[in-house]
Amino acid sequence: MLRIRAFDERASKMVKRGHIPGTVHTSIGQEAQVVGATMALGAGDYMSGNHRSHGHPIGKGSPLGPLMAELAGKATGVCKGKGGSLHLADFAVGSLGESGIVGSSIPIANGAALSSKVLNNGKVALAFFGDGAANQGVLYESMNMAGVWDLPMIFLCENNQYALSTPAHTVTSGIISERAAGFGMPGIRVEEGQDVLAVYDAVSEAVARARAGDGPTLVEVMTYRYNEHSEGLRLGTDYRDAGEREAWLKKDPIILFRHYLASQGFSDDELDGLQATALAEVDAAVAFSDASPYPDLSVAFDDLYTDKESAA
Repeated sequence: MLRIRAFDERASKMVKRGHIPGTVHTSIGQEAQVVGATMALGAGDYMSGNHRSHGHPIGKGSPLGPLMAELAGKATGVCKGKGGSLHLADFAVGSLGESGIVGSSIPIANGAALSSKVLNNGKVALAFFGDGAANQGVLYESMNMAGVWDLPMIFLCENNQYALSTPAHTVTSGIISERAAGFGMPGIRVEEGQDVLAVYDAVSEAVARARAGDGPTLVEVMTYRYNEHSEGLRLGTDYRDAGEREAWLKKDPIILFRHYLASQGFSDDELDGLQATALAEVDAAVAFSDASPYPDLSVAFDDLYTDKESAA
């Protein structure tokens, strides 16, 4: 969680200084949900993300240097600088990709779950999506397919209360996790989504069920993003109540877990040391990115499918 927080905080600064092109979408405030879910997965398991997904590959074990280089569009990035913040992937840790198209990565993970069942390799797949994507038809097409075929699949809704500036309660009827019943699968709602252990327990249960061949699960995690929808975005009205944000800041997942670790006997020096290590790792990632070249124009069409005759 410290690693993800430090990475996103630095990425936010780099966007504003012009060191990262475009923008980035940070998961500051949502680290417990990200880490609890990714830690419940095995090293060989698959996952797909969304537009707010730097933390997911970090939680799965991706090295920070190539991730930061990808955000900066450098040739040493996980996608050779061609994916950027919104479309990075790291197959080495099972990260199948992320996308700015709402809900579009869900069927990718579903396909990975289908391949796992066909190959009988024991792997599971998990798709992260937000409360905004919870009303996309592609989610329900994927859930229906996973339910019919008993796919080893976890659908994880990161309910951070807002789809950009739209409050979830104004566009979403009922409770998202309860929609699972219509597809013959369990639905789990984690109310304390700022508690990394609560998220880990819930997702671990879903992973165990999938790995045992008992089919998919829908998990809804209640969480909150502290920053704006994307870095540098300034909406015309303040759509979030200040008191609401302050209440969620008191449930900062990193502070909560620090208190838990302290209650388990960890000293302040040990906990401060973890934070210092995370900051040093991010410093090294930025240095790696800064020292890396941009891709040469000659490789612009490498790794893409093209009709060579038409291109000629």
